[in-house]
Amino acid sequence: MRIGIIGGSGYVGSELLRLLLMHPQVEVTVVTSRQYAGEFVFNMHPNLRGLTQLKFVPQDLAELQKNCDLVFTATPHGGSQTLVPTLLDAGLKVIDMSADFRLKNPADYETYYGWQHLKPEMLNQAVYGLPELHRDEIKNANLIACPGCEATAAILGLAPIVKAGLVDPAKIVVDLKVGSSGGGSQPTIASHHPERSSGVRPYKVVGHRHIAEVEQELTMLCEPVKISFTPHAVNMVRGILATIHTFPKQAITSKDLWRALRGMYGSEPFIRLVKYLKGPYQLPDPKIVTGTNFCDVGFEIDEHAGRLIMFTALDNMVKGAAGQGVQCLNIMMGIDETTALKSTGFHPI
Repeated sequence: MRIGIIGGSGYVGSELLRLLLMHPQVEVTVVTSRQYAGEFVFNMHPNLRGLTQLKFVPQDLAELQKNCDLVFTATPHGGSQTLVPTLLDAGLKVIDMSADFRLKNPADYETYYGWQHLKPEMLNQAVYGLPELHRDEIKNANLIACPGCEATAAILGLAPIVKAGLVDPAKIVVDLKVGSSGGGSQPTIASHHPERSSGVRPYKVVGHRHIAEVEQELTMLCEPVKISFTPHAVNMVRGILATIHTFPKQAITSKDLWRALRGMYGSEPFIRLVKYLKGPYQLPDPKIVTGTNFCDVGFEIDEHAGRLIMFTALDNMVKGAAGQGVQCLNIMMGIDETTALKSTGFHPI
């Protein structure tokens, strides 16, 4: 399959290239960038030196239509609304890495993103690109809306217990620690490394835009869900750790949790259940999934406070973005969905 990447100079574009250049059944034919058109891709992404001689080119619909079968759109939020319909009309399949088609309710864009969606009639055409929930729909989709990284961490930690009806769906608190790459390759003063280093900073404490995705997807599994959601900027480049506080409807045991987790994730290639009694990594830790498409899921029961804590760890650039996009691509192609994604993390790092 011939692949194009629109907006290939950013961090998500870099990860897409890293994964797709190693993919045995695709060829990356077009990588666009307005700012770096004419430059070698490896000048912006030095880890790709020796792997490709591709150059960034200006975005040109005719060239994309001529040279591609599927296009990844890695544009800023809001930039895909009018671009994606044009690509679809040209006969191309699209995997959109932005937020522009993730939400089904157009009003949520006004609430959480502050703008009115320009193509609300297309929202129901897009398939939410989380394979663990939508694998069958992804197989035949023409438009995939890849989830947000923090939403992925929250949904994968909550889906089994919500689906099993184990917890109160109106009392869920998601606390996330997020690496700086989640802010993209164009830093603000808040995400600039000297300002971020050595600190732990809460941001978007209430009303975070990923709330809409999480509530949308979890409500499809049970009764309406309402979550509290607060991320923190921490001193790491990659990774998300979600600590999720929930409150069981009745007394639960470890066996109940294992039954729910294994029932949903027992055959999932990129979900690992992590709860050990020995060693320093007894629960999920983003350090261990760095560079991989794994999401590690664990739990602890707090009998004293009547609380169930779920933990998820993932690499925000891989399972939280580009890796998930490639996993969806593999499903769409009808091939082993782990293709080009079978990599372990590094230890130590």
